[in-house]
Amino acid sequence: MENLKVVGKKIPKLDAPLKAAGVAQYIQDIKLPGMLYGKILYSKYPHANILKIDTSKAEKLAGVKAIVIAKDMPPNFRIGFMKDNPPLKSKKVLSIRDEIAAVAATSQEIAEEALSLIEVEYEELPGIFDPLEAMKEGAPILHEEAKSNVLKLPWRLVCGDVEKAKDESAYIAEDTFSTQWVTHCCLGTSGCIAHFDMQNNLTLYSNTQIPSLAQNDFVEALNAFGLKNRRVRIIQAVIGGGFGSKLDTYAYEYIAILLALKTKKPVKIIFTREEEFFATSPRQCTITKISQGCDKEGRLTFREVEMILDNGAYTSWGATTPSVMMLPISSLYKVPNVKYTAKCVYTNNTYCQAMRGYGNPQATFAIESNLDQLAEKADIDPLEIRRINANEPGEITPQRFKITSCGMKECIEEVAKRLNWKEKRGKDKGRGVGMASLIHVGGGARVYKSDGCGTIIKMDDFGKVDVFTGASDIGQGSDTVIAQIVAEVLGIPIEDVNVINNDTEVCPWDVGVHASRTTFVAGNAALGAANRIRQQILDAASKIFEEEPSNLDIKDSIIFSTKNSEKSIPLGKVLRRIHYTTGGKMLMAEYFYDPANENFDKEFKGNLSASYAYGTHGVEVEVDKETGKVKILNYIAAHDVGKAINPLLLEGQIYGGGLQGIGYALGEKMIYKDGRLMNGNFLDYKIPTVKDVPPIQPVIVETEEKEGPFGAKGIGEPGLVPTAPAIANAIYDAIGVRIKDLPITPEKVLAAIKAKEGEKKI
Repeated sequence: MENLKVVGKKIPKLDAPLKAAGVAQYIQDIKLPGMLYGKILYSKYPHANILKIDTSKAEKLAGVKAIVIAKDMPPNFRIGFMKDNPPLKSKKVLSIRDEIAAVAATSQEIAEEALSLIEVEYEELPGIFDPLEAMKEGAPILHEEAKSNVLKLPWRLVCGDVEKAKDESAYIAEDTFSTQWVTHCCLGTSGCIAHFDMQNNLTLYSNTQIPSLAQNDFVEALNAFGLKNRRVRIIQAVIGGGFGSKLDTYAYEYIAILLALKTKKPVKIIFTREEEFFATSPRQCTITKISQGCDKEGRLTFREVEMILDNGAYTSWGATTPSVMMLPISSLYKVPNVKYTAKCVYTNNTYCQAMRGYGNPQATFAIESNLDQLAEKADIDPLEIRRINANEPGEITPQRFKITSCGMKECIEEVAKRLNWKEKRGKDKGRGVGMASLIHVGGGARVYKSDGCGTIIKMDDFGKVDVFTGASDIGQGSDTVIAQIVAEVLGIPIEDVNVINNDTEVCPWDVGVHASRTTFVAGNAALGAANRIRQQILDAASKIFEEEPSNLDIKDSIIFSTKNSEKSIPLGKVLRRIHYTTGGKMLMAEYFYDPANENFDKEFKGNLSASYAYGTHGVEVEVDKETGKVKILNYIAAHDVGKAINPLLLEGQIYGGGLQGIGYALGEKMIYKDGRLMNGNFLDYKIPTVKDVPPIQPVIVETEEKEGPFGAKGIGEPGLVPTAPAIANAIYDAIGVRIKDLPITPEKVLAAIKAKEGEKKI
């Protein structure tokens, strides 16, 4: 790979000029002729019976074109993973974000005024806001048809014999950890425009992360609406951030579709910042009981985890995170015996969604914090216990993950070296160092029947290329990476590659942006299509050169013989010759790549991903014992990425993920009181700003992955997975107190310091 011209280079994002100049078209910027504006009326209570809805006053307001309530939806139409969420509620509301009615009007102001005129009569019911309370006998059952507040999904993984391993362990550490609700904080709020043509075919302008899956959802909706065999086209606007928040379809999209169908006009619904906070779905909060054991040499013997998740009022795809939590629980380090159970519990809180890491940060916080506790019991350096148990290439984990490339040991060593671990560990009280590692999917993740992505490439007579990919760019730079791969294979400048990814009418199918899969899966699809185009070119050129295609190469848009350096011809000349001598043959190729990974079997075992990403983060902190404030002095983030297709974008992912993880660890928390969000704005919900960025050192560890495009594997999510436990472990090293409930606020640290001092006095 030494001779690569484009792959491996720090190339700025191709869409950066559009965004910097302010000409990129976000959903907020799109306006269609005759467009109406939709607004949604949400519930007044987190739990109540709906006795009456009166829309008569709102209907009389000038400019109001339609009002819809539950009776306007098809009967028994439900959305979500468990089909338990009606887009408009009729008899009962189960959360404060429940949609009661919606208005379409000629302006947003009129739509908002109309909402204020809709009268709803409620009978308030007692709410249940604690999953532990919701599980108790006699607790109100929120979904009567379910007959229980605990979802009936059997999240249970058993590998080996945990009880026997406990008996044989020399040391065991057991504790309970908890994590909070946090939200995605995308700068671009959610929104869509629904528009029907004269034949009742639907076009939906959207900032979804899953255009192909959303298309299927909306086809089902049209069937329910009585519009069978109608077309659905998804056009993606430029997406101002996703992080998993747009990995499902939401009620507002179906409401927009219903309003557009009723008015025969395009209807636009755009969330305000307040709606983005309370009406979209956050990361789940969790309660995790964990125990781990090791032998006298520090080798792990078992890991047992019991987890309870607050499911909220309804079930989105985000409720499937226990399946992903199994990944680190079973396979982070070599641990032969594993037992894991999880319960998702209905409450009257907001329901949750996927968020970067998809459950892995919650599980890894418990695992890596508890691993330090185990190391202390065994009197082993936390660095050493990680070295002893680090995953290695060729390993098959208890959950049957097949580990191909693995740079975990190298990541651990890089962090130890750059933190000066031996010199700083336990030496300077008030300052401390800590580390934590991660495993994550890096080669797709087969949570659907297909984990694939399609690519179509066409090349014109002058060597300009259009790449139609199913993969979506949500800010991570996938368009740039795909362009680099195609340019490298075809031997052309990246400026000659145009990536088109935003329209289901012309782009192939893809399962969506999630699971850190785009570089690996979409990259391999682009690689396959580009190789097919390349072969067509070389086959035609071989007739000109009178040489075998295998003796030809393309660099800098020149085709040349590898046997005779004097034989060369511009690429454009060959392309035009193909055109004129073959009666107008068009150079086109398609390729669909679906990785060789597996769906879990009934025991939740199987090779979930074609490759696995590893990393280790190390942190040096200073803790002010008078205030409890934690200051990060140094942050090392070492990641095994396979081959770095674009080191510039990769470092950006590490920076962004690390800072997002710091927010998760030290401050971010959605504060709910009786089901109501109390800090749903950027003034009260604190995210790190540029002034909070500590010195971050991204360390790229390359371990060529044979299944990845040019050896690459995924990196989108891992950047925040081990942040919280690394910080918690560093705080413990600094002041000897362990915070087990995220976020680690100054108040919690100060209370722990005072409690420890009180214990000493006693």
